[in-house]
Amino acid sequence: MHPGVKEDKTRLKGGSECIKLSIIFLLLNINHFVVPVTGYSLRNCRISRGKALCTKNKQQVTEVPRDIPSTVEGIDLSSNKISKIHVSDFKNFPILTTLDLSSNKITQIDTGAFANLISLNSLNLNNNKLDILGDDLFYGLSNLTELRIHGNKIKSVAPTSFKSLTSLTFLDISNSKLHQLNKVHLIIKHLPNLQVLYLQNNDISYFNSWELTNSSLGLTSLDLSKNPIKVFNITADIFPNLTWFNIGQCPQTKPTKWDVRNKTFLSRVSTLDISRLHLKMDDMKMLLESVNSSLTTLRMAQMKHYLLSTLINISCTIPTMSKLQLKQNQLSVIQSHFFQLCVNVTELDLSYNQIQNIQEGAFRSTQGIKILSLSHNKLPSVPAPLNDISNLTELDLSSNEITKLECHDFANMTKLRHLHLSYNSFPALQDCLFKDLVKLQVLKLQNSSIADLKNAFKNSLPNLIKLHLDQNKLTAIKHGDFMGLQSLQNLSLHNNQIKKLNKGCFIGLTNLTNLLLQANRLEEDSIKHYSFNNLKNLKKLDLSNNHIRYKKSSALHPPPFSNLSRLETLAFYVQRRRERAYLPCNILQGLTNLLVLDMRNLHLPSFPKDVFKYTPQLQTLDIRSNELSDLSPDVFSPIQSLEKLYISTTNLRSLDFLIDANLTKLKFIEAKKNQLHVIREELINSLPALVYLDLEGNSFTCDCDNVWFLLWVQKSNQTQVFDAYNFECNYPAVMLGKKLMDFDPQSCRDNIDFICFISTTSTILLFMVVSYTYHFLRWQLAYAYYFFLALLFDAKNKNRQTHNQYDAFISYNAHDEPWVIRQLLPKLEDEQGWRLCLHHRDFEPGKPIIDNITDAIYGSRKTICVISRKYLESEWCSREIQVASFRLFDEQKDVLILVFLEDIPSYQLSPYYRMRKLLKKKSYLSWPRAGEHTELFWEKLRQALKTREQPEDDKFLLNVMDRP
Repeated sequence: MHPGVKEDKTRLKGGSECIKLSIIFLLLNINHFVVPVTGYSLRNCRISRGKALCTKNKQQVTEVPRDIPSTVEGIDLSSNKISKIHVSDFKNFPILTTLDLSSNKITQIDTGAFANLISLNSLNLNNNKLDILGDDLFYGLSNLTELRIHGNKIKSVAPTSFKSLTSLTFLDISNSKLHQLNKVHLIIKHLPNLQVLYLQNNDISYFNSWELTNSSLGLTSLDLSKNPIKVFNITADIFPNLTWFNIGQCPQTKPTKWDVRNKTFLSRVSTLDISRLHLKMDDMKMLLESVNSSLTTLRMAQMKHYLLSTLINISCTIPTMSKLQLKQNQLSVIQSHFFQLCVNVTELDLSYNQIQNIQEGAFRSTQGIKILSLSHNKLPSVPAPLNDISNLTELDLSSNEITKLECHDFANMTKLRHLHLSYNSFPALQDCLFKDLVKLQVLKLQNSSIADLKNAFKNSLPNLIKLHLDQNKLTAIKHGDFMGLQSLQNLSLHNNQIKKLNKGCFIGLTNLTNLLLQANRLEEDSIKHYSFNNLKNLKKLDLSNNHIRYKKSSALHPPPFSNLSRLETLAFYVQRRRERAYLPCNILQGLTNLLVLDMRNLHLPSFPKDVFKYTPQLQTLDIRSNELSDLSPDVFSPIQSLEKLYISTTNLRSLDFLIDANLTKLKFIEAKKNQLHVIREELINSLPALVYLDLEGNSFTCDCDNVWFLLWVQKSNQTQVFDAYNFECNYPAVMLGKKLMDFDPQSCRDNIDFICFISTTSTILLFMVVSYTYHFLRWQLAYAYYFFLALLFDAKNKNRQTHNQYDAFISYNAHDEPWVIRQLLPKLEDEQGWRLCLHHRDFEPGKPIIDNITDAIYGSRKTICVISRKYLESEWCSREIQVASFRLFDEQKDVLILVFLEDIPSYQLSPYYRMRKLLKKKSYLSWPRAGEHTELFWEKLRQALKTREQPEDDKFLLNVMDRP
């Protein structure tokens, strides 16, 4: 139903619809009393892979929603405005394993609020406003293994807050205000299985081991970073299992006092982060010595209080240390002596410095380095000292200021597998550039202003698997540009300026599976059959956001993708609408294994009927943002394997085309921002596998036409209708701006207005039927009516006379009495000798008139009715012919003779004459006109009186004029 329809037309019409609606109500009520069913369509959440997602909604919730199904395994309520957790909020979630309440405004959690979450493993309370953790706060969470309370500014902890968390292994209570370790002690003393503890930024000034415990802890990871620690004192071996330790980024102006009396107390630490830590040099040496036998990874960022080369030399004397990170140390030059002692280092990170120069021999002693990162520096070229690292397998030179690459830059890097050169500026490559990189597998050259490949990939890089050339300035791909890359599987060429794909441009890429060409300047003439005919193993092709636009839907010869039989994903969409385009009917020919097709925003007005007959395996189809106001089921019939359909913003007025498409495997439909008003039951029943339906942004008819859909949304436990409780009404006017789910379906069943409407309509229809019947069928109905009355009336009269007293009863009007007295009586009684009965002469005085009439008619062999216009107007004459008709109908004898004194049109005759004519089809007598002879009239009347009353006696009648 659409706007503009009469406003009061808001109820179901038709008996069948009323019956159907009643059945729906009955079934729903039965379900309500037998098995409580909870639907998947929630007011503020959606279900995805067994998890309720209640985050990033248009309207943030202020309390835990009550309609989340109890069968979910996860609930995400992050980024809302919840201020309090009540005891009843999570009462019925027996299998819930993850709960995310981060980024709310929670200030209070009732005791026992989590008591029923017996299966919960992970709880996230990050970034709320909890400042006090009360007694038994986490009661019932005996299976919880991960708890995050980061960013709550917690100041106080009750002694029994963490008492129930006996299985907890991970705790993050960073960014709070604990200040003292004795508060931490109240936490961890109840956590026998705790392994990871994050305490960063808690304003802790003194770390004394005796404040935590007198016995050892099972911690394997401890984060104390961003605390202004003045004294770090360990007097007992409380961390025998500690392997990961972060004490860096302490905001101290004065050096921290380091007091670890026994060097073995940290002897198992393998990863140490002392970034920005301010210690005296002697204390720093003591710290590094305490991890001398176990350290493998050392992070020293922002070490502004030290001579960095000294720290490097000290740390490199640790024989087990293999990974050294030196980020953000404002290094501009790597001097030759920096890494002389780092013979055991295999990974070196020098990123995010200001390095412009690396001195000769700087890496001569570090032959063991395999991974080197020099990204985000200011190198103008590839440093020559890198060739000294013969074992290098991964080199990152991205985000520097390299303007030119030389043939000798990578001459000695024969073991290199990963090379990152992106975000530099070298417009051209050289054919000799990568000739020695025989083992290279990944090459990243994106965003480097490359305009010419210069045959760099024609004869080198035989083992390259991934090549990133996106975000450059390439304008064309020439014949054989990638001829040497026989192992290449992924090629990224998107966001260039490519206008042309020359013949043979992808020759040699027989193993290529992914080709990204989106966001270039390719036109329809650029996409030819020969462009892709060498890519027989291609599985993904992205041609989106180019300038490809077909002006006709006629077939292409040959089709561009006819050789890509293994292609599984094809993207053809654009981001901005242009002028109208069409789809060639055979553009998908050859794509027999295509699974995903993206054709968004092509400005298509329609699809050719057989366009999908070439893609029988298609599972996902995206045709959003086209102008497909009407779709035919024939278009979708060939793709019976379809599981996901995206048809948002296509001006669709109905989804009924899916009813006949027979898409029994369709699970997911996104039809946002269309013009859908009514969702029919037949549509939903035709999609038995549907589990997700997104109709956001449509305006619905909020009346009885959508009652079935409304009730189904609330009760379906198979299909989730996303954002259903925010569906808005556009009709009728009284519901404008309201929500579809707020419409009361009860009004469609027993609303008095609806009853009045039906009653009024029925009355009007009945009046019209009666009027029509009276005008066209009144004589036939009158016949039936009087025939029925005759059966009742004559039952008591047909035996009341054993013999006839008279030959004929004369029925006439007083106006015609002179003719009866002067003409009829002399002829019939005096001349012919018939016995006649006349009411003024033979009726019994004092007897009721109707009885006299009845006795006279049943006491006579015949009844002669003298018909004139005055006769037709007389009430008593009408009664007389009525009684005679009763006798006629009951006895089925010819006892009625009609004599017409005037010519009377048929429409003026009484119903009894018309019924007589319908029943017997007899001839009638008419009094001759003036000047005509009357002898024949009297003879015919004599013969009519003389004949017996049997129907076969009609044959003896002479022809007389039939009445019309």
